[in-house]
Amino acid sequence: MLNKGCHMRSGRTGHRRGLMLILSAPSGAGKTTLTREILAAEGEKCCLSISATTRPPRSYEIDGQDYFFLSREAFVEQRQAGALLESAEVFGHLYGTPKMAVEDSLTAGRDVLFDIDWQGARQLAENSPGDAVRVFILPPSREELEARLKGRASDSAEAVTRRLAGASEEIRHWNEADYVIINDDIQESLRSLQLILHAERLKRMRQEGLDGFVHRLLDV
Repeated sequence: MLNKGCHMRSGRTGHRRGLMLILSAPSGAGKTTLTREILAAEGEKCCLSISATTRPPRSYEIDGQDYFFLSREAFVEQRQAGALLESAEVFGHLYGTPKMAVEDSLTAGRDVLFDIDWQGARQLAENSPGDAVRVFILPPSREELEARLKGRASDSAEAVTRRLAGASEEIRHWNEADYVIINDDIQESLRSLQLILHAERLKRMRQEGLDGFVHRLLDV
């Protein structure tokens, strides 16, 4: 479990609307580790968006904490009802983001972190341009990417081959992101991610009540 997801509602954390911090990367680039680290560092100010998926759970995954595991029929029904912010098919399985939990967190002033592929990231950015901040994570080299994938005990040799083939397609979309981090040092990458998050929180459009504050400063 990475952190409490955004289906857990929280109180207002600041005088601003939350933002959507969207992390995309090929498998093995370190996106999941960075997700875990930024959630731990930010605490209650940031929560993880929990995706719905039709793929079967891995042995260590818990429904409602890691993913919402749905049948294909139930997933399609939610998508047709407009209950998903985005959806995509990856390696034969459907993935999507439940809309209501994300909107509740943004309205409460809580930032929402997305660990998602390029297809989902593109849809989120198109559907929520004022809220979305896209960050692409790149591995330091092709060799390191392959070594990381082969080092995963949970993936079969066939799965590793498939993910390597998909990595090139994912990387081709790096230039759609607002920011790019080459993850050759996890702590340095985490610092870069925190700086991005801090700067985005300070953007004028995200600071509620700023017009009134400035007006009072000028009211002499």
